[in-house]
Amino acid sequence: MRGEPLDAETIVSAAEEVLRRHGPEKATVLDVARMLGVSHGSVYRHFRSKTALREAVIRRWLDQVREDIAAAVQDPGLTPPDRLRALLTTMFAAKWAKAREDPELFATFRALATEHSTVSSAHVAFLLAQIRAIVDDGIARGDFAAGDPEEIARSILNATSRFHAPMHAEEWRSSEVEAESEGVISLIFNGIRAR
Repeated sequence: MRGEPLDAETIVSAAEEVLRRHGPEKATVLDVARMLGVSHGSVYRHFRSKTALREAVIRRWLDQVREDIAAAVQDPGLTPPDRLRALLTTMFAAKWAKAREDPELFATFRALATEHSTVSSAHVAFLLAQIRAIVDDGIARGDFAAGDPEEIARSILNATSRFHAPMHAEEWRSSEVEAESEGVISLIFNGIRAR
């Protein structure tokens, strides 16, 4: 049995490793407990369910995606159109890399998105907020046509879903995906630019 105190972060790290080894369908709380040398009840004291534990793993995993996206749009010298392009291309590239380089955790993310979990809903809300802030700024500066920033942001996220929504991951293997995403981005800019 484990001699040192058990904390949530240690459990999340072990669960991440278990998910990478076994995938979301086969990984269990008992596997995590065994890896830590504790009873499964000890894990449940920190996480009320297997879903809550998976959400904690994916929340931490998505933190890097959010950091990359936030960093891509922080340059004060970028215009709103440049910031929006940077946000979209960074978001696409980050999701494509996660799917390719970390397939088991990406499969866990896809499962949570299918279940409309709180972690996937929060991720979508983050993306919408980032896009909306840029659109709002672009409208105020005269780069984008007037409109409801929330509605425009949601439309942009929906129009680009093929390039970032986890259910489309198989399509990202295409050699054409980058060119196709650029085509959609160009179409979006043509639709929202001020005339």
